[in-house]
Amino acid sequence: MRISVHVQNLKCCGCKNTIVNRLSEVKNISEVEVDYEANTVAFDYHTNHDFENAKHVLSRIGYPIVGTENKLKTKVQSYVSCTIGKLKK
Repeated sequence: MRISVHVQNLKCCGCKNTIVNRLSEVKNISEVEVDYEANTVAFDYHTNHDFENAKHVLSRIGYPIVGTENKLKTKVQSYVSCTIGKLKK
């Protein structure tokens, strides 16, 4: 199945690189695409459990899905993830 979700805190190519790299490491998640101008992340997954894992990873690296809580800690994590993404182009 394929899904596209709107995420919070998505700012630039650094964010995009981190999201693609981290989600691509998740079992049963593939074909990750990020549009930072539209604040969307799209990917293929097999089961609802896989989708939940992807949502958890997105939140943990600072990019929670729109409609979920976006605490200060999460916002700060997004800046860290962004910086890492810029360094690992």
